[in-house]
Amino acid sequence: MTPESLLLIAVLPAAAALAVALWMRSILIDARNRVAASERLAAARGRCLSLAAQELRGPGLALMAQAAQMVPGPRRDGEETPLEGVAQQLLRLADDLADFATEPSPRTLHEAPALLGPVVDAAIAAVAAQIRPGRRHWQVDPGLRSLTVKADRRALEGALAALLRRAARHSRDGDVVALRHVLGAETVAIVVEDEGDGLPAHDLVMDAASPVAGTRGLDLGLTLARSLAAAHGGDIRLESAPGIGARAWLTLPRERLMEVA
Repeated sequence: MTPESLLLIAVLPAAAALAVALWMRSILIDARNRVAASERLAAARGRCLSLAAQELRGPGLALMAQAAQMVPGPRRDGEETPLEGVAQQLLRLADDLADFATEPSPRTLHEAPALLGPVVDAAIAAVAAQIRPGRRHWQVDPGLRSLTVKADRRALEGALAALLRRAARHSRDGDVVALRHVLGAETVAIVVEDEGDGLPAHDLVMDAASPVAGTRGLDLGLTLARSLAAAHGGDIRLESAPGIGARAWLTLPRERLMEVA
């Protein structure tokens, strides 16, 4: 065998390894570029949604002020004029668009042990700030505070805040909103119960996947919350009864439960 042949035999494996390394490098660079492009697109979408939310809040607040001037006399507790109903819908849509603009994508979850007490407190604080000067009586079961789950804390807080925000919207100033937990054989659930209107007509959605009467449809904020729950292997379920109130379930797989203090 000639020296040239021996040299070729020695060089071929190194050349093949170099070719594979370059190929893998090109794949990684392409993947990184795709991620960067996706992040830029998500940021642009967030800016657009934030601007849309700001544009909607102005007309919504103006309609609320005009509705208040049109009905100067006393009204029954909880009574709402059609104009106020339209204004509330605009404000709800603005809030939901803002949720979409700021909440994390379910594809970028960072899971870690999360004690639910601080998660619940943060969600309540965020919603309480949004509904001022109104207020709700938040009742949190101590057993819920003691639970620790493996989850993305920010995503879980955002999903829970969406449920609390909805409860606040459909209840009255001073009403009780209660939070507790339910441990099942396969799931652990955070349950939010309110004393609100129970079944507002504009909030009904009867879809083929869940044709159950008395189940509230998902608005934009809860659609996002549901996607965050689904990213954890869970779901959001909503129940209501006219004149009594509503109950929302944020369920997670039981294996995510790490500790019961």
